[in-house]
Amino acid sequence: MKFDFDKVTDRSGTNSVKWNVRSGELPMWVADMDFVTAPAITEAIVKRAQHGIFGYSTLPDEWYTAYINWWEKRHALRFEKQELLFSTGVIPTISCCIRALTEENDKVLILSPVYYVFYKLIKQNGRSVLDCPLTYHDGQYDIDFDALEKALADEKTKLMILSNPHNPVGKIWSKDTLAQIGELAEEHGVTVLSDEIHCDLTDPDKEYVPYFSSSQKCADNGIVCISPTKAFNLAGIKTSAVVIKDASLRAKVRRELSLNILSEPNAFAVQAAVAAFEQGGEWLDELREYLFENKQAVAQFLENNIPKVRLVPSEATYLLWLDCTALGIGSKELTEHIRSSTGLFLTDGEPFGGDGFLRLNIACPRIMLMNGLERLKKAIDLL
Repeated sequence: MKFDFDKVTDRSGTNSVKWNVRSGELPMWVADMDFVTAPAITEAIVKRAQHGIFGYSTLPDEWYTAYINWWEKRHALRFEKQELLFSTGVIPTISCCIRALTEENDKVLILSPVYYVFYKLIKQNGRSVLDCPLTYHDGQYDIDFDALEKALADEKTKLMILSNPHNPVGKIWSKDTLAQIGELAEEHGVTVLSDEIHCDLTDPDKEYVPYFSSSQKCADNGIVCISPTKAFNLAGIKTSAVVIKDASLRAKVRRELSLNILSEPNAFAVQAAVAAFEQGGEWLDELREYLFENKQAVAQFLENNIPKVRLVPSEATYLLWLDCTALGIGSKELTEHIRSSTGLFLTDGEPFGGDGFLRLNIACPRIMLMNGLERLKKAIDLL
């Protein structure tokens, strides 16, 4: 490989949320990576910093072009410039969309287990969570379309938040599945917001399906949130985009973003995104290979050493969903036991809607990953 993903980088002293842990602990929870970003991105940020003046920033044409070209070349989907809005982040955007497109006490539909922050955003904005759980059989998650149609038909349901690819189960939704979601949503007057922040983190031989490419109804009645931050480890830069093809929907979201001061880029947001999309492709492809090898290492380790912990098969993201139900212990108690006995810090699955499951972040050098797996084995052996 051209890029060194085996290099261990000390993140202490950087105000890292992930590494704000006790001495000797190993955090493998929150979704950021322990890899330095693509060199071209660092160079672009340093070049901008060396200018020394950090006033208010505008959005140049190159920002739009970078997004448009990346999605057209990588994902065979064409955006138009007017369809793109800047936002400081996907999560703030989702919160704005909830306020812009629903009223208090309306219902927002989700497919659990799903990213726990979705629950928080819905509740904090005074809306009700309408959970339509995914079915789970033999390690495979799927949508119960009968239940989904019933949920969409509820007159209080106004918005559906979709995770595509799905966090935490790592599933890439098929074109037919997405088209069926779009068909039902349009029939019942529900807008679909597709969070596609993990879309570039697929296995090397896999490609995600953009929601907008699934059908014309998906394109006409959807909102898509995208960003280079997950794929290129740039969460702290606060840079993302919202794509909305329908002009009326776009106007509502644009207004809410502006009211909440989320539509103005910081001094590095444009440069980082442009460098990622224009010069980061080779780095990303090597990263995907490395993550896939990490995933295989986890699967083999669990099979050989902790057979009661089952890895849910995934095709995307660097977040693995571990089925620990055979251990007969709740996930909150289990994560606390693992952390207190070994210092390994994993994510409790219960807030996602997956009690008995754990989420493991494998975006780290292989030596760190194996350290974490050995700690996991020790903790399970101590139960």
